[in-house]
Amino acid sequence: MDNLGRGSDPSPEVGGDVTADRRPPGPLPYEGVWRFTAPAIDSSVPQARHAVRDLLIRQAVPASDDLVQGLLLIVSELVTNAVRHAALLSPMLAVEVAVGAEWLRVSVEDNHPYRPTALEADHGQTGGRGLLLVREIARESGGVCDVEHTASGGKVIWAALPLTPGVL
Repeated sequence: MDNLGRGSDPSPEVGGDVTADRRPPGPLPYEGVWRFTAPAIDSSVPQARHAVRDLLIRQAVPASDDLVQGLLLIVSELVTNAVRHAALLSPMLAVEVAVGAEWLRVSVEDNHPYRPTALEADHGQTGGRGLLLVREIARESGGVCDVEHTASGGKVIWAALPLTPGVL
């Protein structure tokens, strides 16, 4: 996977007095945005998961083991979906990780225009529940997920999970 570099501060604007929310001015050392690209092939699934895990460790993101495991499962599901369902029209995909002071967001972008929906559980099927799983992990963590169209006609599927600094 190629690291396209670190972007700008992903945290939303915080209004009011900085001392009121007990944050030092400026971004925390682990805050930032990182983007990786990969071919839409099966081997990109574990590569994306390992790249995200290594990034969280390298940046010393204060996330609990449960949060990291949930996030890595989300990465696996989203990249798998892009590989299985978008590769024909999108031979490359992008994984973006954004870390703010209070949240962690992962997204997978491809150039396929189809906007997937989470299927309800059908015990007779062996697949097709990846987005349902992503939605449930996000919900149980107190986070959110969504699918958005890109300006180029593709889509971005993302999940944002709350980050509790100091919990390791």
